[in-house]
Formats: sequence, structure tokens, C-alpha cells
Amino acid sequence: MALQEEFEEQGNWLFKNRSLLPLIILVVTLGYYLYSKKVGTIFLADFNADDFNYQMGCLLVGFFGLLIRIYTVGYTPEKTSGRNEKGGQLAETLNSTGIYSLVRHPLYVGNYFMWLGPALLTGNFWFIVSFTLLYWLYYEKIMFAEEQFLRGKFGDMYLNWAKTLPPFVPHFKNFKKPELSFSWRKVLKKEKNGFAAMFLIFALFDISGKFIQGQDDYNFVFIYGTVLGIVLYAILKFLTKRTSMLDEKGR
Repeated sequence: MALQEEFEEQGNWLFKNRSLLPLIILVVTLGYYLYSKKVGTIFLADFNADDFNYQMGCLLVGFFGLLIRIYTVGYTPEKTSGRNEKGGQLAETLNSTGIYSLVRHPLYVGNYFMWLGPALLTGNFWFIVSFTLLYWLYYEKIMFAEEQFLRGKFGDMYLNWAKTLPPFVPHFKNFKKPELSFSWRKVLKKEKNGFAAMFLIFALFDISGKFIQGQDDYNFVFIYGTVLGIVLYAILKFLTKRTSMLDEKGR
């Protein structure tokens, strides 16, 4: 099998399992975090990774990624960017305005910052660099497979759009106003788990880390945020499954 077909096959497999495989990264990150709490770790700078302000900064990094996803999904039409079906890629139209006039894969940019937040909790520079490289290797093949799909479906329209845009690092020169208005209904329907998941992950790290150290001075911002997030998720899940309040034609 030629490398092009092999990369596409691997990318499609990673895409279909993208909800499960990142959990491996989370487990590895949590494992290293707990190890560092147990035996200590080496920092490039003399600072306390348990400092409240530092932890909140890490949380803000994660929520910055979620905001990128919210902005992306909120301006896109039905059956494009978002949580596509496990069966494969979906793209009824080619997004080329809004954030898609800045970068080809804004959702994966958002995902990176969402995962970078917990990685930063380790406070170890080399672990964070390793995480970034692993993330790139993982998503590079997914992006390759996605672009092959879009190229096959939209042909020259896709090629003309893609040649002017970077895949991952936004280029702000040629921003085009989104064609659609922002849809909070679509965001609440498609991204309802992001808020709760972010707080839950940070609470898990904080509580388990303090347990390893024999401490109980937990970060209650993470705990209260988790409770609030779970309640909001349950409400939105009910509205999505049992009502049509979040439905919006074409979105």
C-alpha cells in the first residue's frame, strides 16, 4: 500500500476512534501528574504548580480551546464542522468563511488548547513539549484523511481554498465575515459536554494529586464547576433528547 493510501486509512481509523483514543493521552497525563506529586518533578522555572493562580491559568487555557470550538460550531451549517458520525466524515458544504478563512482545521486547534490545559498542570516543560508532539502526530493523520475526503468531494473548490490557508496556525490577514448568524442552539446541542468535561478533568487531577500528597486543600473552583457542569449537561441532554427546543433548521 502506498504511503498516501496508508496515511488516509490510518487517519480514517483515528477519526472514527477519536472519542476513545484521546483518553489514553489523558490517562498518561494523569499518571505523570500523580507521579510528579509523589516523587517530585524537575521544572525549568522555580514555581509552584499547585499555586491557585497557576491552576486557574491552566483552566483558562483549556477554556480558550473550548471557546474556539464554540465559535467554530456556532457559525457552521448542518452536517459540517462538529461531532460527526462515527461512520465517517460529513460535509454537505465547504466552510470557507469566518474562522475557516483563517485556518483549515479550527476544531483541532480548539482541541489542542483544551488538552493543553491539563498537560500544563504537570508543570514540566519537557512533558508539555512531548504532549504537543504526540498531539501533532495523532491529529496530522486525521487532518490528512479529512483533507483527502474534502478534496475528493469538492475538487478544485477545495484546492483553491486550501492553498491560501495554513492547516493549524491561524493566519489573520484574509478574514471573511461568516455567512451565517451565530447559533447558540447548535452550540448547546453539539458542545454541551465540553464545559462539564473541562471542570471534571481539572477536579480529577486536583483531588487525586492532593490525595497522593496527603493533603485536603482542594481547589473548590474545580469542584463547584464540575457540579454546575454536570447539572447543565443533564438539562441540555434532556432538552436534546426529549424536546425540539434546541433544533434549528439548517443548523
